Amino acid sequence: MRSATQEPAPDSPASGVSAARPYVYLDAASSEPLHPAAREVLLAALERGYADPRRLHGPARTAGLLLENAREVCAEALGLRREEVTFTGSGTEAVHRGLLGLRRGRARVGGAVVHSAVEHSAVLHALEWVGGEHPQVGVDAHGRVSPDAVLAAVEESTAVVALQAANHEVGTRQPVAEVTTRLGERADPVPVFVDACAAAGRVPLPEGWAVAAASAHQWGGPAGVGLLLVRRGARWRAPFPVDDRSDPRAVGFEDVPAALAAAAALRAVVAEREQTARRQHALVDRIRAAAAAIPDVDVVGDPDDRLPHLVTFSCLYVQGEALVAELDRRGFGVASGSACTASTLEPSHVLAAMGALTHGNVRVSLTRETTAEQVEAFCAVLPEVVEGLRP
Repeated sequence: MRSATQEPAPDSPASGVSAARPYVYLDAASSEPLHPAAREVLLAALERGYADPRRLHGPARTAGLLLENAREVCAEALGLRREEVTFTGSGTEAVHRGLLGLRRGRARVGGAVVHSAVEHSAVLHALEWVGGEHPQVGVDAHGRVSPDAVLAAVEESTAVVALQAANHEVGTRQPVAEVTTRLGERADPVPVFVDACAAAGRVPLPEGWAVAAASAHQWGGPAGVGLLLVRRGARWRAPFPVDDRSDPRAVGFEDVPAALAAAAALRAVVAEREQTARRQHALVDRIRAAAAAIPDVDVVGDPDDRLPHLVTFSCLYVQGEALVAELDRRGFGVASGSACTASTLEPSHVLAAMGALTHGNVRVSLTRETTAEQVEAFCAVLPEVVEGLRP
């Protein structure tokens, strides 16, 4: 995996970047470069964690111990019990299994899932797949729901409330703890599913949820590892065909080396989280100010109560894909379009729900290694790029 400052390959779109100024990767919200702790553990685990952990022979027992160690490390980093952590094949799989399993566990009351208008497409696609009516709660200009609006949407037939910990496109954090507290005060408490894929590792998880999902490549673990987090006492029932694994929520052969690497990266980023967050928050403030100083540019998302590493802004009279291409040519890797459907460059449903400009948007997200010098270089180039692309 290319590091945050590694030069692009000769056939890269940004291959014109000089050796004096290496390529700067600013798309950590899509995938954080592999953490050194994860790389070290992954290489070591490949030698010992290859066997099926459910078998009885020696190599299998070794793999089983390694897998349990990974669960223990993840649980400790997230403030959970070991038995509440299950490894899945991706964050998307964890979202689907988590949300639909919690919904199935509440089938006695109905099938409706109240959700915010800015949930990730993984949530929206899961609800589309099961069908039915699922009330959607609007957000304010920062992308945040009102707890009052969430509670007003809950009815007797509501099985689950789905509310992300923080938004994957604009960084705004949601009032999950207040919502869970108020839902818990009802005569028939409604459980909350939390998509924590964008937030886990970067900020502490909120309180009160029943089931959550996380994704290892978001915090510097390997891709292909998700976490399904089911709290003790949650009424979760498998929504898809089951397997005979030792963990009843797991399906298929766990990638033991990758799970260990994900756990190592999570422990490392949580240990350094406060320091990293302070530094990244200040750097993002610098980018927000630079973008806001450009005419007809709208910086979106909450300026303070947000993920520390992420900022999105929309530029009038410019196409987002053109901005990405030109910034890439200048040596900066950023994202545009909807964060969950960027391959099709569809307008962002998140920005639309916020009432923001849906075209000409750029999402910048810092890696743990992004420096102040790199941010200053980006801020210096940005006005020229925007103005040069405008008609």
